[in-house]
Amino acid sequence: MPEDHPVPGPADPAIRVVELRKTFVVPEREAGLKHAIRSLVRRRTRQVNAVDGISFDIAPGEVVGFLGPNGAGKTTTLKMLAGLLYPTGGGLTVLGATPSRREKDFLSRITLVMGNRNQLEWDIPAADSFELNRAIYRIPPQAFAETRDELVELLEVGDLVRKPVRNLSLGERMKVEIVGSLLHRPQVLFLDEPTIGLDVTMQKRIRAFVAEYNRRYGATVLLTSHYMADVVALCKRVIVIHHGRILFDGGLSGLSSRFAAYKTIGVTLDDPTIDLGAYGEVIHRDDQKITLRVPKLETSRITARLLSEQAVADLTIEDPPIEDVIETVFASGEDDERLPEREKVSE
Repeated sequence: MPEDHPVPGPADPAIRVVELRKTFVVPEREAGLKHAIRSLVRRRTRQVNAVDGISFDIAPGEVVGFLGPNGAGKTTTLKMLAGLLYPTGGGLTVLGATPSRREKDFLSRITLVMGNRNQLEWDIPAADSFELNRAIYRIPPQAFAETRDELVELLEVGDLVRKPVRNLSLGERMKVEIVGSLLHRPQVLFLDEPTIGLDVTMQKRIRAFVAEYNRRYGATVLLTSHYMADVVALCKRVIVIHHGRILFDGGLSGLSSRFAAYKTIGVTLDDPTIDLGAYGEVIHRDDQKITLRVPKLETSRITARLLSEQAVADLTIEDPPIEDVIETVFASGEDDERLPEREKVSE
């Protein structure tokens, strides 16, 4: 087994972020030769607040979804947590360490997996890259073999690790990348779109693996994904970020309660030809079942009307799809006038 490291106590967060900020200075110019020459003597820049004063704690063993549209600041935050970027302001600790110091003990207890980046050597079998990782992390040979074989079995990649990485499909490559990233049994996993571009079956296998790794080792997981199925399957808590600011931090069920303006009512009638348009917006018909969208505050009243006025064989009330709720959250961020101006142009 790999060397044990002290872990945070029950009262200590595995990840603590306090007023974290990251500002990039980005050069800009208009198209054309004239502006290209002008920029040589008078450069025009703008400040982009990629992360704008966010704060949160994540407990040991917690799996948290980190959601937001492209450019919201998710990957920038993960890179600061992993020690790849130095914050502009604020503070953060991971397992009690300051990530930007990149201390050896800290790096041996975390991992960052990015779905659109490769860490394994392209032209050699993944098994050979695993040996390289063993040397980098100084994992004892017996502990390395046990961990490697366990991860290979969990992800069912026994036949793949002997092939050159370039010969693997995207899904196969992602699975062996994950094995390579977890050989040192990290206590904190930063997963940035780990299922991006994969088919539904492969996404499901990756999700099942992450859940099992969390269960076996009590690992803390911070997950970004545009696939809501990943979030629903793995995360009880979500943090929603937009324009570098946190819009929501709480339970996944609470997200629907707070932001969903409507619910859906599924009604099965003895006579499916009856028009239910007077009760709400009909959004779907499937044989005898009709799905209505109704205002959340009117749900009880409309349900009572349906049961008293129609021959209802079955009725269900559900929250809207989580994708729709997330879209509503993003829209609320766009409309929030309290958000500061994100970019400032200077010369």
